[in-house]
Amino acid sequence: MPKAVRDVPPPLELHCLRALWSLGEGGVRDVRRVVGQSRPLAYTTIMTVLERLVRKGRIARRKAGRAFVYSPATSRDELRRTAIRELLEGFFDGSEEELVRFLRPSEAPAQTAPAVASQPVADERIDTVLL
Repeated sequence: MPKAVRDVPPPLELHCLRALWSLGEGGVRDVRRVVGQSRPLAYTTIMTVLERLVRKGRIARRKAGRAFVYSPATSRDELRRTAIRELLEGFFDGSEEELVRFLRPSEAPAQTAPAVASQPVADERIDTVLL
């Protein structure tokens, strides 16, 4: 069964995109330095991820001497909108109202399942790592 194509990049690609958003533009070494602060990776791994992002149209590259310089072709807000749209379609049947109702549990109707009601409030919050 083939994998479903997603508009939201996987974590490593997103990490490299975040690095480029903070840098504005940079080479493989620059991106590796930023990514390496939290996740040390090989130069070739970063280079491969950046090339994958170029093929997907998420970043642009230009030749500068013997090296390539990469810059974001997708804004952070554009990718956030894409991620929220994917979240809405996947978990809330495309309803923004349902998402808002979920995010404001005090306005949500009383839950009937005892197992769900006994979970701590922290489990009900959205993980914003990808946003």
